[in-house]
Amino acid sequence: MIDRRYTHFFCIAAFIAPIALSPGGASAQAPAKIPAEPQLTLSQVVERLVQKNAERATNLETYRGKRIYKLDYGGLSNTLRAEIIVEMTYNAPGNKEFTILSESGSKWIVKRVLKRLIETEKEAQESAVRASVELNTQNYEFTSMEQQTNTDGCTYVLAVRPKVQNKYLYRGRIWVHDRDFAVCRIEAEPAKNPSIWISKTEIHQNYQNFEGFWLPVENQSVSSLRFGGRSNLKITYQDYEINAMKLLKDNSASAAH
Repeated sequence: MIDRRYTHFFCIAAFIAPIALSPGGASAQAPAKIPAEPQLTLSQVVERLVQKNAERATNLETYRGKRIYKLDYGGLSNTLRAEIIVEMTYNAPGNKEFTILSESGSKWIVKRVLKRLIETEKEAQESAVRASVELNTQNYEFTSMEQQTNTDGCTYVLAVRPKVQNKYLYRGRIWVHDRDFAVCRIEAEPAKNPSIWISKTEIHQNYQNFEGFWLPVENQSVSSLRFGGRSNLKITYQDYEINAMKLLKDNSASAAH
């Protein structure tokens, strides 16, 4: 049995990325690459990123998908593993409902960690929290930019750091698509360490384009504990169904006139 002080420590930090990041994604299925506009400045890329994120958030009304949460923990004379599979339904502007389809492995991790992650994500959808974690210039500083040649269109690499030590924010690098101006990939660490028992957490998250909306496809977060031990949380996102989009409905209405 793990000491009670680790009830949420080795996984809550790993969960920061899925709930805090604006839609983006590394898309192997994206349309044929259109060359990036030449000589965009950092401020221009950030401006377009923020604008496009806001447009996508406004147009996306509801979607659903399946998630597989897998957590492996080793250390402190314990090796534990657990998995849950859930269906998530999102309804704008910030409601998420989760239905657990199956669970296996350590009941302790399922109850005290994985289910707690789901509750944390639901809490983070509250309007005040959502505003404080959006990827924009109010919450983040965009400190530098480089351009890379990538076949997936994820050309712009921006360094970001939070303006406040919010547990839902992060510092690191983001890859931005050169046409959609969506985040494709993130490599980061939490802005605020959620526990004195965690020495470091590394977050890697990839996104993909689904019908014009950039949604997560994989998150992997590794946390190292100060007194030994390591947790590896992997979240896989599958079977997206985009059920309603304001943009498409508006276009259909226009075409009918």
